[in-house]
Amino acid sequence: MHCINLSLSDRKIIVIAKVLLVEDTPSLARVYAEYLKKAAFTVETVETGAAALEALRETVPQVVLLDLQLPDMNGMEILKHVSGQQIPTAVVVITAHASVNLAVEAMRYGAYDFVVKPFTADRLLVTVRNAVERLRLAQIVDTFTDELGRSRFHGFIGSSFPMQAVYRIIDSAAASRATVFITGESGTGKEVCAEAIHRQSPRRDKPFVAINCGAIPKELMESEIFGHAKGAFTGAVAEREGAAARADGGTLFLDEICEMELGLQTKLLRFIQTGTFQKVGGTRLEKVDLRILCATNRDPLREVEENRFREDLYYRLHVIPVHLPPLREREDDVLDIARQFLIDYAAEEGKSFSHFHPAVEQVLRHYHWPGNVRQLQNVIRNVVVLHDGAEVAAAMLPPPLNQHSALQFQSSHRYAAPAEDSPAAPRSFGESGQVAQVLEPQGGQAAAVAEPRPIRPLWLVEKEAIEEAIAACDGNIPRAAALLGISASTIYRKRMAWEAEGRA
Repeated sequence: MHCINLSLSDRKIIVIAKVLLVEDTPSLARVYAEYLKKAAFTVETVETGAAALEALRETVPQVVLLDLQLPDMNGMEILKHVSGQQIPTAVVVITAHASVNLAVEAMRYGAYDFVVKPFTADRLLVTVRNAVERLRLAQIVDTFTDELGRSRFHGFIGSSFPMQAVYRIIDSAAASRATVFITGESGTGKEVCAEAIHRQSPRRDKPFVAINCGAIPKELMESEIFGHAKGAFTGAVAEREGAAARADGGTLFLDEICEMELGLQTKLLRFIQTGTFQKVGGTRLEKVDLRILCATNRDPLREVEENRFREDLYYRLHVIPVHLPPLREREDDVLDIARQFLIDYAAEEGKSFSHFHPAVEQVLRHYHWPGNVRQLQNVIRNVVVLHDGAEVAAAMLPPPLNQHSALQFQSSHRYAAPAEDSPAAPRSFGESGQVAQVLEPQGGQAAAVAEPRPIRPLWLVEKEAIEEAIAACDGNIPRAAALLGISASTIYRKRMAWEAEGRA
C-alpha cells in the first residue's frame, strides 16, 4: 500500500497516495488507471483541463499524471496553475509529442518528471512511486521547518534552539497522563510551561488549578490541596473544597514542590498512587481524575540527598523532566520578549513607545538577567511607567542595567554618550511582583478568581484563521500563506490532515 505519513503535533495521519490522471483518450486512461490501481494507488480520472482544475480545487492529490494535449486547453496551463498556487503535488507530464524545448519548459514550471508515450507499466509505476517518495520527504522537511521555526508557543515567546527543544517536549508530553517535573531558575516561566502542557492536552477544556507551595503557610497547605471539613480546625467555619477536587478532570500544578513539608509529602505520594484523598477533619474517601504537574527552582536531587524531599515521591513525580533554560542562554529571545512587553505596557499605560535604541538592544542582549523573564518584565514596565517617547534610550534604563550600559559603552565609540539634558534614570528598581504568564499582566492570585474565557481546541482556532485568510484573499492560498507568515504547502498539508481526521 502506498501512503504518506503526516506528523501533526506528533500524531500520525496515514493518507493513501492519490493520483489525478488527466488524459483525454479513454482507452489509454483505462490502461493507466488499471496499472496504478493494481499497485494500490487511488486514482481519479478526468478528460479535460477544466475538470482537472476543478478536481485540484476539491482535493490535493499526491501525483498528477498530466497529458499536455487536452481538448479544451494545453496541459501546460494546468502545470502553471499548480506552480502559481504552490499546490504540494508532484506533476508528471505525459505526452506523445516530446521535444527538448517542451521538456525544459515543463521542468521550469515545476514538473517532477517527463514521460514519453508509449511507456510500460513498470516505467509508470517507478515514476509515480518516486514522485510520492519525493513529496513525502518534502513534507517532512516542511514539518520540521514549521516546528523549528516557532517563535511563539502558547504563553512563550522565543525561537532559540533551547526553547524549540522545550516546545517539542511539551508537544510530546501533552497527550499523556504522565507526571511532568518542570525545573528552572526563578522567573523562567515554569507556570507558563505548565499551562502550555495543559492547553495542549486532551484536558484543555477542564480546570487548570495552580498552587504555590512556597506561598502558603505549611499548616494550611494540606487544607489548600485536599480541602477541609467544617470544624476541622479553628476558623474552619464551613466545609471547603480543595485544589484536588477543583481540578477533577483537569490538571493540578504544584509550583515550588520542594517547599512542601515532609509529612504532607507522604500524603501527596499516597494521593498520586491511589487518586483518593480525605479532607482535613473528614472521614469520607474521595476520588478524582487529574494530571499532576510540578515545578521547582531548586535542584530536586540535592533536596533528596539532604533529606528535605522524599526519594519515593521524587521518582513518582520525575517521569517527564522539562528544564527551562535561563534567559541568558536563549540567544536573541530576550529582544523578542522585551519588544512584546514594550508594546503591551505602552498600550496599557497610554505611552508612545514603539522600539529600543540600538544601544539599549545591546544592553538587553548582553546583560546576564539573574531574574530571567520576570526581571525583564519589571525592567520594561519600569521604563514605560517612568518615561515616554517613541524610542527607549539607554538613559531610561533602571539600575543595574544603567551601570551595565555605562560600562559597556564607555570603552566603545559605537554609540554616543547620553546628552546632559537626557531624562534622568530612575534611582531604584523594585523586584517585587509575580507573573503567572509571560504575556499576561501582573496580578498575584487574580488569575485564580478571574472569570475564565472559553477555550477552543487549538486546531479549530488555527483552521478558522487559515480559512478566513483564504477567503479574504479570494481563494489565493499562496497570498493567504504569505499574510499568515507560513508556507502555502503548510496550508495544504494541514487541510489534508483535517480531511483525514474528519475535521474538514
